[in-house]
Amino acid sequence: MDGLFQTSHHRIKMHYCGQLVIYFKSMSKQYTSKDLLQCGLRLEYFTLIWNVLGIFITAVAALKARSVAVGGFGLDSLIEIGASTVVIWELKSTKEATRAKALRLIGISFYIIATYILLQVIYLLIRGTHPRASVLGIAWTAVTFITMLLLANAKRTTGNKLKNPVLITEAKVTLVDAYLAASVMTGLILNATLHFWWADLLSALVIVFYGFKEGGAALDEARHY
Repeated sequence: MDGLFQTSHHRIKMHYCGQLVIYFKSMSKQYTSKDLLQCGLRLEYFTLIWNVLGIFITAVAALKARSVAVGGFGLDSLIEIGASTVVIWELKSTKEATRAKALRLIGISFYIIATYILLQVIYLLIRGTHPRASVLGIAWTAVTFITMLLLANAKRTTGNKLKNPVLITEAKVTLVDAYLAASVMTGLILNATLHFWWADLLSALVIVFYGFKEGGAALDEARHY
């Protein structure tokens, strides 16, 4: 099963990273605002597809390794799907009232997931359950780290050309996703190589901190509409 997923990861990485390279080369050309808007939308659709794929892959990896960190990273992908949807609505000039509701739902969801992961960490510490090594989890977070860095740069470039603060802000969120992937990957590698089982739980706590932080930010932004 791991071999099948790793082969799939490699193909996905080569395809999507190749598309991003083509995108960066094309950004040196002159485009109209409409063209740039379409570029921004394509980047968000790309993010949506990636996160949907991530939910299924991290679910398999988390269940096999009993990893709270990998499971939490997958749940974060679920929230990011909603965040990308909000940005797509913004770029399409959807009514502000609808965006405010969406932001509130995202903020509440962040709080719920962060609380759930925190309770899971406490439960596993009390029970004394140690996560197993997860090659699939390491592979996916490594690919996601690279992809999110490329996406963040592409969104920032497009947002600056469009002078669109929404896309520029979302680029920062994507960059944070890259850092989260790096954090989880580090914990998984430490657990797999040095048997530091607590590194997995520490990575999960990073996601908890991020969840509460971003939940509060989303609710604050919703109040401005």
